[in-house]
Amino acid sequence: MKDRIMHGFIEEIREKGMKFSMDDLARRLGISKRTLYEHFSSKVEILETIIEHTFEEADEKTKRIVEDEAMTLIEKIRAVMMVLPTHYEFYDLHILEQMKRYYPEQYAIVNTQLSDDWAMLRQLIEQGIREGLIINMNVTLMMKLIIDACNSTLDQRFYTKNQITMQQSLEAIADLLLYGLVPVDKR
Repeated sequence: MKDRIMHGFIEEIREKGMKFSMDDLARRLGISKRTLYEHFSSKVEILETIIEHTFEEADEKTKRIVEDEAMTLIEKIRAVMMVLPTHYEFYDLHILEQMKRYYPEQYAIVNTQLSDDWAMLRQLIEQGIREGLIINMNVTLMMKLIIDACNSTLDQRFYTKNQITMQQSLEAIADLLLYGLVPVDKR
């Protein structure tokens, strides 16, 4: 039931933005408000649970990639850059702007997760530099470029308008950052 409620919550946000009521959510799910409150004490609790689950799942996916001995280091770096959160549609600039306005504490958590240095990716890149697979340059700058490029997917309207799926956009970003614009045979 909790998963169903969280899914309905995300649907409400996509349709109405952050300004919907628990009555709206109960109506969407075809359940009573009382049933909602048996599982979550408030909209804030649902929001916090979605945020927590999303980032925990992304961290778990990343950990599995890093520990996969069948993958090369470059494959791991590429795969970690392409980790897609379970509820990625929730992480849209329009929705985040509303969250910032109406739920600033929860927005701060999301913003920190989206913009802080991604430790596991940083470790892989540093390993790549040590092994001579990645160019030796300022890792902090590299991380900023990667994080900003990956976070460009938050502009979901751009990608939808240009008929680019989230997976396609992350693949293109990872390939561009890892391999550059110039084909190997033209270097």
